[in-house]
Amino acid sequence: MTNRALFLDRDGTLVLPRHYPTRPEQLVLYADLGAPLAQLQAAGWRIIVITNQAGLAHGYFDEAALVQMHTHLATQLLQVGVHLDAIYHCPHHPAGRVPAVAIECACRKPQPGLLLQAAADHMLDLERSWFVGDILHDVEAGNRAGCRTVLVNNGGETEWVTGPYRTPDFVAADTVAALHIILQHERLAPPGSVELAAEITKIGSER
Repeated sequence: MTNRALFLDRDGTLVLPRHYPTRPEQLVLYADLGAPLAQLQAAGWRIIVITNQAGLAHGYFDEAALVQMHTHLATQLLQVGVHLDAIYHCPHHPAGRVPAVAIECACRKPQPGLLLQAAADHMLDLERSWFVGDILHDVEAGNRAGCRTVLVNNGGETEWVTGPYRTPDFVAADTVAALHIILQHERLAPPGSVELAAEITKIGSER
């Protein structure tokens, strides 16, 4: 297991938040992500999206529509110089109305199942990988898998339920700042080079 990954949540982290998007054009990439993502990718990190898609269980869209949305997302990333290595999604929700996916599972965040599957598929060293997300379920999934974690504190988390595995290593004001945390931690950017440093909070201990 020698490869490293940057895992990213989708909604509210990689793309602008929207309640159950159903069409490709509703996935809008956050600005200014291209350069730091491309720098991490050039340094050897796999770029992988980990996303809960309960809209499938609720019947808001189907797998074909999700493929179209994710193709559009991958195209947007290519336009800013980033190749998306993979997207892993959980279609389940126990309160869904599509019987086949209205179940409890091991892949819906905060469970780490999608990350573990990605690690097996891509021969990833999870302890050398990072997970960036905008809610504590993302943090818990990343921590359970053994990743280092950054919480993007942009308003996505509204409940703040604490507990084991729910403390991030760092908190950042937005995803760009989160990526610069990783660049600095991995010595890919000079110390103090991030203008947003005042908005970055170190929470967990270094691993």
